[in-house]
Amino acid sequence: MASLLLSRRDLDFLLHEWLDVSSLTSRERYAEHSRETFDAVLDLAEQIATRDFAPHNRRSDIEEPVFDGERVILHDEIGKALRRYADAGLIGAGMDKGVGGMQLPAVVTQATMAWFQAANVGTSSYPFLTIANANLLQAHGTPEQVQTYVVPMVEGRWFGTMCLSEPQAGSSLADVTTRAEPQGDGSYRLYGNKMWISAGDHDLSENIIHLVLAKVPGGPAGAKGISLFVVPKFLVGTGERNDVVLAGLNHKMGYRGTVNALLNFGEGKHTPGGTPGAVGFLVGEEHQGLTYMFHMMNEARIGVGVGAMALGYSGYLHALDYARTRPQGRPADAKDPATRMVPIIEHADVRRMLLAQKSYVEGSLALNLYCGRLVDEERTGLTEEARTRAHLLLEMLTPIAKSWPAQWCLLANDLAIQVHGGYGYTREYPVEQLYRDNRLNAIHEGTHGIQALDLLGRKVVMQGGAGLALLASTIGETVDRALKEGAIASRYATALSATLNRAVEVTQIVWGAGDVALSLANASVYLEAVGHTVIAWMWLEQLLAAHGKEGDFYDGKRHAARYFFQWELPKTTPQLDLLASLDRTTLDMHDSWF
Repeated sequence: MASLLLSRRDLDFLLHEWLDVSSLTSRERYAEHSRETFDAVLDLAEQIATRDFAPHNRRSDIEEPVFDGERVILHDEIGKALRRYADAGLIGAGMDKGVGGMQLPAVVTQATMAWFQAANVGTSSYPFLTIANANLLQAHGTPEQVQTYVVPMVEGRWFGTMCLSEPQAGSSLADVTTRAEPQGDGSYRLYGNKMWISAGDHDLSENIIHLVLAKVPGGPAGAKGISLFVVPKFLVGTGERNDVVLAGLNHKMGYRGTVNALLNFGEGKHTPGGTPGAVGFLVGEEHQGLTYMFHMMNEARIGVGVGAMALGYSGYLHALDYARTRPQGRPADAKDPATRMVPIIEHADVRRMLLAQKSYVEGSLALNLYCGRLVDEERTGLTEEARTRAHLLLEMLTPIAKSWPAQWCLLANDLAIQVHGGYGYTREYPVEQLYRDNRLNAIHEGTHGIQALDLLGRKVVMQGGAGLALLASTIGETVDRALKEGAIASRYATALSATLNRAVEVTQIVWGAGDVALSLANASVYLEAVGHTVIAWMWLEQLLAAHGKEGDFYDGKRHAARYFFQWELPKTTPQLDLLASLDRTTLDMHDSWF
């Protein structure tokens, strides 16, 4: 029976027939791998996700984490699944051999993680955060910090978190107030509170390594004064409990298997060495913490996009399976009420909903894997120019890769519920939970609005517009290839080119207003329009990869591309017109008018 988590056939198509990941094995970092090892890891991921993660997904939704005043209580299947994950070596799948990793390409590790996020996004959050934590320390920590903290995380003995938000600051990191007092021995003592900390406390691992943003007294105001610290739950060497205390749990509408915590640092409940304050160790230099944390945040943003895609994809597969097996109604032209009922997939409106889901989730998967391929190019490109190009293009695509799947794959989940009819709204069918789980991804690692401000306010104007120019030229290369591949591809290429040119033109109009507030007022509309343009590009790429190939799979790809170009890309026209008009409706609204 085909999996209802993800489509392995689709993964194989994207990885091997489109992105040609086997070609990466010609590079030194991946030289010991082959298509066989890549496929074996994906096989293993599917097996563990199906056998050890998926079975307790519903249980985690019902049996949320409980705080008894001293510790967090989680049901036992979570820990068992995570040990299986760690024992398979998957935490270090993409990491250096020097820390016990496999040195797999990022594009492969993203495909691997997608299986677990589709199976059980709550349980998969623990290794997801640990991997990002370890990657940051490898990039910016000292060799001693890497050996001390990263190696046990790769082994699965310790887990990691990221501690950014605070109750009074939310997403405004410039307003964090947690302070770090320097000590004479090179350590720091931290005092403050952190909110919304996923995996913030538990007994699933021997230790928890928190990466904490805080300000050293006397430093610059705002974001420029933020530093980054390693703050372990238990001090390394002594095993003494650090002054990090769980103050309470947040209970969210989804992701219920992931502990979400309010943590107090330095409240004095624990006093390491007889002194209150959480012991922390500086990562890199003082006042550079936000720069370092963006390493983890950007990785997590793409990972959130992968998770949103995975939940949408699983919902689509469940809806497809239901539509094929649920008999109801008769064809529109059937006059005889005695005619046998047909599966609901025979109804055009159900096929519309399934086509929309297919176009969203398969388009998102293509974008996510393309971004993974850019990470590999950034890391191992054969020339400095290739590496720089990959980095810049990845910068441009990151807010889209995070936010577009979080918006449109959530809509796929919404449609999956609708395909199920009344049953979709009940907890007896998984599509209801998949929707709730996915709804959180619109806020994880920065809201839709924050990603929009990042794209329009920073990314398209950085380096004098070099990022936008690179994105446009890269899409243009695909358009040029498609113009040579027959009437259908040519027609889609022409439509994409027109939309792209209009988006570039509108960008210039928006920033030519001479008013930053006005330029950014409708940034979310800009993100949606450019996001749809990028996904259309992904569909044109898939259409070219399927060119000349026969069979239901390839016909399905061609028809999904047709749907996106006929039904979705045209939505950008009124959006771009609205942006070009420099509409002030939102700016001119007064508080008292609501």
